[in-house]
Amino acid sequence: MTCHLARGLLVLTAFSVSGCAAFSPDSGMNAVSELTSRTIDKDVAFVRTADGAGAVEARVHQLLARTLSAESAVQIALLNNKGLQAAYNELALAETDLVEQSLPPNPVFSISRITGNGASEIERQVVGDILALATLPFRSEIARERFRQAQLRAALATLRLAADVRRAYWRAIAGNEMVVLLTDAKATAESTAQLAVKLGETGSLNKLDQAREQVFYAETTADLATARQTAASARERLARLMGLWDGGLDFRLPNALPQLPRRPLTLPSIEADAVAHRIDLQIARLELTALAKALNLTEATRFVTLLDLAGISRRTQDPEGPPFRERGFDVQFQIPIFDGGEVRVRQATETYNLAFNRLTERAVNVRSEARDAYRVYRSTYDIASHYQREIIPLRKIITEEMQLRFSSMQVDIFALLTEARQRLASLRGAIDARQRFFLAQADLQTAVNGGGAPAAGSDNPTTIAAAAPADGGGH
Repeated sequence: MTCHLARGLLVLTAFSVSGCAAFSPDSGMNAVSELTSRTIDKDVAFVRTADGAGAVEARVHQLLARTLSAESAVQIALLNNKGLQAAYNELALAETDLVEQSLPPNPVFSISRITGNGASEIERQVVGDILALATLPFRSEIARERFRQAQLRAALATLRLAADVRRAYWRAIAGNEMVVLLTDAKATAESTAQLAVKLGETGSLNKLDQAREQVFYAETTADLATARQTAASARERLARLMGLWDGGLDFRLPNALPQLPRRPLTLPSIEADAVAHRIDLQIARLELTALAKALNLTEATRFVTLLDLAGISRRTQDPEGPPFRERGFDVQFQIPIFDGGEVRVRQATETYNLAFNRLTERAVNVRSEARDAYRVYRSTYDIASHYQREIIPLRKIITEEMQLRFSSMQVDIFALLTEARQRLASLRGAIDARQRFFLAQADLQTAVNGGGAPAAGSDNPTTIAAAAPADGGGH
């Protein structure tokens, strides 16, 4: 009898194993690569071997040999950022949960021997969890949904890093441009302050006007120091996001932001695009699907949470008689007297309802975020374009006319310097406006595809949650 039961358990186990998940060669990275390539057109790599690390290092050195563009900075970060590699490690761990949930429970074999007064008894048992075997297909399907979620979380971490790198890149470039502008302004202000001192010594300039020129020089000096500090911090943040250190820190950046595109993007269906493409929404939908399947499984097994079948073989040796064998089986199950599964069903139901409401709320928020991101994008484009087409050209005309009048002695040097201060303010405003536009452009892509703002103070916001074990009927 025991042999028949053991053989039956082995056959049932073998049948279950035939539908089990196996480890993939890429640990699920193929789906991540497809998603990110389609969205941001960049390569990703999960570095697990020395050869892979060497290939990544060579590619990074190749990109660093040239002045960095926003796209090359993003590519370096996706290959070299160790926080992102840790997120891919978590994806690999999530795959282990998938394989584990897809495997049937191992049968338990036990043997015992009892002796006394010359007699001995040997008992063997093979115990199998029948309920776990019966629910294995359902639990495996739920685990696959969880793993798919983990793949999307890894893709979301990739998009988030790309968005963070773009923001850091534009801030670093704007910082460089502001330093160049204020360096020139400081030189002019220093010359003016020295001239004011000399004129004051001759009595040609009163103390009020001297103080005005000197305070402009002092304020410009302070602004330049602040701009240098801001630019240095922005560059350091960009270096951190790209995973650079030691020899890689001497990368080159442009000294000025690029010109605005000729026309802004026209996105009439941005809300629909965001709802269709946002990875965080896809994760929430998969979570809802997995919870629905878990709810069905919980309802199906609410009255039975333990069902073990054991085959028993016992051999007794009596010194006064011949040995004899006994065979039989043992079935264990819980009697639902006090707990009829109502608690588990209620928990599963409320968990599903919670996820449904969160998904609905997220969908509403995604549409709003997309609308707002596009409005900010168009507004910043219009403002930066206004500076580029109207304010800066007019300031140039005014400066040229003031210089002509100064040459013909129609205005004095201080009127010319007053105009120089106003032009400096306009140039600073133009730099800030262009920086805001390129940041808004990065945020617009984020609003459509996902990869939203990370937690404050985090340089590597790439942690993903490993797939949770599916609710099952095992014990």
